[in-house]
Amino acid sequence: MNSVARLGKATIGVVRGIGRAMQLLWQILGSSHVVLLRPREFFLQLYNVGVLSMLIVSVSGVFVGMVLALQGYYILSRFSAEAMLGVMVDASLVRELGPVVTALLFAGRAGSALTAEIGLMKATEQLSGLEMMAVNPVSRILTPRFFAGVVSMPILAVIFSALGIYGGHFVGVTLMGVDDGTYWSQMIASIDFYDDVMNGVIKSFVFGVVCTWIALFQGYDAVPTAEGVGRATTRTVVHSALAVLALDFLLTAMMFGEI
Repeated sequence: MNSVARLGKATIGVVRGIGRAMQLLWQILGSSHVVLLRPREFFLQLYNVGVLSMLIVSVSGVFVGMVLALQGYYILSRFSAEAMLGVMVDASLVRELGPVVTALLFAGRAGSALTAEIGLMKATEQLSGLEMMAVNPVSRILTPRFFAGVVSMPILAVIFSALGIYGGHFVGVTLMGVDDGTYWSQMIASIDFYDDVMNGVIKSFVFGVVCTWIALFQGYDAVPTAEGVGRATTRTVVHSALAVLALDFLLTAMMFGEI
C-alpha cells in the first residue's frame, strides 16, 4: 500500500470516527431528560467525576498560584510594580490557567476513569446485556456521566482559581512583603467580572463538554479487549489535551475579537 492510499485510509478513519462521535453526542443530548428522571444516578456520577477530582485540582491550584506569585514578584520588582502582583496572578488564573489546567487535570483523572469504566462495561458485555433487556445503554449509562462532567468542570475551575489566588497571596504578602490591601484592591479594580471571570467560566464549560464527550466516546467505541481499553484510555488523555489547547486559542481569539 503506497503512502497516498495509507493517507486516504487514515483520513477516512478519522472522518468516520468524528461521525460516530457526533452521533453519540446527539443521542446523549436527546436523552437528557433522564437526568431529571434519575437524579440519584446523576448526583452519584457528580460525586465520582467532580468531588473525587477536587483533591488534585485544589492542591494544583494552590501551588500554581504560589509559583505565579513567586515568578511574578521577581519580574515586577524590576520595574517597581510589585503592587500589580495580585492583578497578574488573578488575571492569569481566571482567564487562562484556571480553565486550561483544570481541564487537563480533569482529563487525566476523571476522563481516563470514565473511559476505562465504559470500556470495561463493553468488554464484559454489560452494555450488550442492557440492550438485550431493552434498556438503552446511552441514556442509562452515558447521559448521567456526561452531564455530571459538564457541571463539574466550571465548579472545579472556580475552585482552582480561588485557591490559586490565595496561594499567590500567601507568597506575595506573607513571604515577599507586598502590602495586603494593595494586593486585593488592585485586583478588584482591574479584574472585570464579565470580561475576565465570565470568559473563564465559558471556557471551562466548553472544556467540560469536550473532555467528557471524548472520554465517553473513547470508552463506548473501544475495542472490547484489555489492550483495546488501555489504548482508548490513552487516546482520551491525548485527544482531550490537544482539544483543550486548540479550543483555548480559538476561544481566546474570539473573546478578544480577533476572530
